[in-house]
Amino acid sequence: MKTFQEKLNSYAELVVKVGVNIQPDQYLFIQATVDNVEFVRLVTKRAYEAGAREVFVHYSDDVLSRMHYDFAPEEAFEFFAPWHAEEKNWLADHGAAFITIKSQSPDLLKGVDANRIAKQQKASGKALSLFRQATQSNKVSWTVIGAPSPEWAAKVYPQLPQVEQVPALWEAIFKTVRADIDEPLKAWEKHHKTLHEKVQYLNDKKYLKLHYTAPGTDLTIELPKGHIWSGGGSVNQSGKAFMANIPTEEVFTAPYKEGVNGYISCTKPLSYGGNIIDHFTITFENGRIVKIEAQEGEEVLKNLVASDEGAHYLGEVALVPHQSPISASGLLFYNTLFDENASNHLAIGSAYAFCIEDGTNMTQEELLNKGLNRSITHVDFMVGSGEMNIDGITEDGKIEAVFRNGNWAF
Repeated sequence: MKTFQEKLNSYAELVVKVGVNIQPDQYLFIQATVDNVEFVRLVTKRAYEAGAREVFVHYSDDVLSRMHYDFAPEEAFEFFAPWHAEEKNWLADHGAAFITIKSQSPDLLKGVDANRIAKQQKASGKALSLFRQATQSNKVSWTVIGAPSPEWAAKVYPQLPQVEQVPALWEAIFKTVRADIDEPLKAWEKHHKTLHEKVQYLNDKKYLKLHYTAPGTDLTIELPKGHIWSGGGSVNQSGKAFMANIPTEEVFTAPYKEGVNGYISCTKPLSYGGNIIDHFTITFENGRIVKIEAQEGEEVLKNLVASDEGAHYLGEVALVPHQSPISASGLLFYNTLFDENASNHLAIGSAYAFCIEDGTNMTQEELLNKGLNRSITHVDFMVGSGEMNIDGITEDGKIEAVFRNGNWAF
C-alpha cells in the first residue's frame, strides 16, 4: 500500500505530466490557495524537473476574500485588476500552461449580499474574456484539480473529528484521480482510451437531439450541425496532449443555442460564488432560460443567469454514467470538479469552440452563427441520477437509447 507521501508525489506527477503535460522551456502558471503551499511546491518541483522555464504562482486566501466581500465599498465589486488579466493573456500568447487548484470553502460567501457576488463575477468574467477564449478553444494546455482546505474538508466530512477531516479528503481525492494505485500514468492512458470509445460512438451517430427524462426532468436538447463530442484528453494548438480536468469521467459537446426546450432539475447541490444552490429546476424555451425555482440560493442562481445575455443559455452537454467511480463512492464533494464527474451535467454560459467542426479557427461571431453560445461565464450543474433516461434522436426521427437508468445503454 502506498504511503501518503507516495500518493502525493504520484498526484503531483499526474498533474504535471498528464494534466498540463509540461514541455521543455514552457512557462507554467499555478493558481491556488494558501491552504496548499506544500503541494504547490511539490507540483512546482515536478514542473521544473520536466523542463519548465519558469513557474508563476498566484495565491489567494479565503479569509482575505471574505474580508473583501464584507468590508470593501460597493464600487470595488465592479473592478477586476487588469494586470491579472494581462498576465494570463501574455502567458497564453507565449504558450504557457495553466494549473488551477480548487480548495475554496463551499460556504465561503454564505450570507454575503448576492448583488456583490454577481458584480464581482461579472467584472472578472469581462476582464478574463480573452483568456477564457484561449482555454475554451484549447489554444493552451490547462487543467483544474482539487486539494483540501480545512473548511472544504469539514463540509464533506462533518461526522469526523476535525483532525481527521483533511486527511480523509486527501484520501478521497487520491482515489478519484487514481494516485493511490501503482502506475497511475498507465491507468490514465487506459481511462483516456475508454472515454474515447464513447466519444467515437456518439460522433459516428451525429444525433440531431437528445431527450432527457427523469423525476423533475423532461428536456430536449438539439445539437448543432457539425458538433463534436470530446472526452478525456485534449490537444493544444501546438499538438501537445493535456487533460483539462483531473478527475474526469465525462464525454461532452455543445448544444445548439436556441434548441433547448423543457425543464430539468438538479440532482446535486451546486457550489457557486461561495454559496450553495440546491433543489432547483430550470425551464427553457427555444434555448433561453425562462424560469428558475430553487429552495436554496435562488437569488444567487438568478444573478448568475443575469450575468449577460449568453448566461440565459446553455454551453455544454456532458454525459457521465451513474456508476462512475466518484458516484460509486457515495461522497458529495460540494465541488463541481468532482460532483460533475459523478453525474450527467449541463453548463450555463459559453460553449467550447472545439465542440464544432473547425471551431477553433472561427471568430466569436462565427461560433455564434453556428449555434454555439457565447458568454462571460461557464458554470456546470449536475442533473444525472440512477433514474435518468436519455434518448438520441437521429435526423430521420429514429429514437435510440443512449442512457438507461443513469448508465450507458450501448
